[in-house]
Order: sequence, then structure tokens, then C-alpha cells
Amino acid sequence: MTRMYTTAFAILACSGAALAQCSSTTTASSCSEYTNEHNATITLASHELGDNIVQTAQKAGSFNTLLAAAKAAGLVDALSGKGPLTVFAPTDEAFAKLPKGTVESLLMPENKEMLKSVLLFHVVKGDVSSRNVTLGSGATSLNGQRIDFATNDKGAWVNGAMVTAADIECTNGTIHVIDTVILPEQRNIVEVANSAGSFNTLLTAATHAGLAGALSGEGPFTILAPTDEAFAKLPAGTVESLLKPENKQKLAEILKYHVIPAKAYSTDAIGMGAGKSLQGNSVMFTVRDGQLFADNARIIKTDIDASNGVIHVIDRVILPE
Repeated sequence: MTRMYTTAFAILACSGAALAQCSSTTTASSCSEYTNEHNATITLASHELGDNIVQTAQKAGSFNTLLAAAKAAGLVDALSGKGPLTVFAPTDEAFAKLPKGTVESLLMPENKEMLKSVLLFHVVKGDVSSRNVTLGSGATSLNGQRIDFATNDKGAWVNGAMVTAADIECTNGTIHVIDTVILPEQRNIVEVANSAGSFNTLLTAATHAGLAGALSGEGPFTILAPTDEAFAKLPAGTVESLLKPENKQKLAEILKYHVIPAKAYSTDAIGMGAGKSLQGNSVMFTVRDGQLFADNARIIKTDIDASNGVIHVIDRVILPE
């Protein structure tokens, strides 16, 4: 299921308009260079209106590393296919900003899957242009992880990478040029939670219940993660009692109720209305006064990606009936 949140790229709408105005039925060679409002010059080199994404990138002359990577990852045919696709395309300069040796390492045959994941993180199914997006927050990339959009009076960004040219139209989609390579989350759910520093009780409980290994596995999982403060709201002595060896099964059942064996971003959860947990019962998702709830727990932070799923932070421990 492709989930799409969108945001206004209005700050860059003039980019698309400028490109459209100087297009002809054959070529846009008069737009071979476009300088945006931030004085960043993008070479679009005789862009044929009949070109697909790969052909457009080839003729631009500033995406050689991206094209080499796409070839090494076996993605050239997919990016030349029917689409529509939206590609957030890092320039050669963007790749050069990566730590020394990173590109060379990714291009090695043994790293093909990692390279493919990185590249697919820059691709969204569908046509996302500055003319059809609305206020929102992001999209699901083809590697399965979410990318976030941000915009202000200085420009637009995708996961922190600045959009330097927007709405380069191709026969099979759209290219937006970005100044930085964006990287997908490589850590699993347990590693992401551990690095946050606010899920110590949850992680301790998962270890005691024998679930930490599973939650580090392939997935995908959706975790409704109570913070340490959420666990502290339980009656005095509850956590200590649950951590006792004789209560391992009860603890596991409670924790499994916080796990859905599928990846469900916040919009997916709203659309589903309910998600069947690993414990067997369904967690109900509702929106109240503009806020998302899982049963009676308020989701205070949504859509935290991990390599094997997504985390939603909740403000209380939810208990199965």
C-alpha cells in the first residue's frame, strides 16, 4: 500500500512554471540552465520532452554518480519504465559530500542490496509535483520507509536535503533535484528505541519477556511504544511484578498487544481503524480532537522509521482485555 502525505512546495512552484514556459513540443534546450532563487545553477541540458527519467538525467550531465549507482543496483529499467515515479535526484556534488569511500563501497557487488535500498529511498510511486501537492508531511518511498517534506520562506527540503530545482517533467514521472543524498534508517526497532533513551523500561521488559530478538528480526512490525513516563503511570509495583520470572507470560502478552505484525504508518492506522496485534486482540485507532489514539493511549509521536518497521510513541501502557 502506498501512503502519501504531501506538502506545499509553493516556494518552488516558480521552478516548474519557469521550466514549463520555456518548453517546446520538441525540446527545452533554451532552459539548459536554471538558476533558482538561491542562486544555485542546475544544468538541464537540452531536455527532450519525450525523455524518461533516466534519459533526462543522462542529458543533464550532473547525475553521473546517480546513474552509475542505478546501473549497479539494477534499477535502470525500472526508472525507465512506465511509472509514474517521482525521483528526488542527488547531483554529483551531493554524492561527493558523502564520507570518503562511501560511494565506492556502495558500488561494490556485495553491497548491491544496500545500494538498492538507498536509491529506492529517493523514489516515490506516483507523480509528486509542486502543482498537485497539498499541506502535509511526507511520502512512503519505494524502499518502504517514509520521507519527510518541509518548507518555509527560504525553500523546500526532503529529509533535510534542499530541493534546488523542482518539477522536471519526464514521460514516466517527475524529477526534483536535491543537494544531499538522503539515507534510509539502517537500525532495527530495538536499536532505534535504545538510541532514543526514553524506552528503557520497554526494552528491559522486552528482554525479560524474550521478545527483544524477535523485534530485532526481519519484521515488518508496528510498535506502539510506551515511554518510561508511560510505564511510571502504572500502579506502584506493577512493573517490578511483571518483570518477575513467574510473570513472564503475562508480560509477554501485554507487550505483544503493543505490536502489530505489519508496517502501519499513522495514515494507514487511521484508514484501518484497527490493527490485529501479536497478542491476538485488535488495537483500535481513533482520532479525537485532532489527535490519534491507540485504544486509550495518545500517540504523541508518529512514524519513526526502523529497518524492520515503524514506531509510534504512546503516553500510556495499553492493556489487552
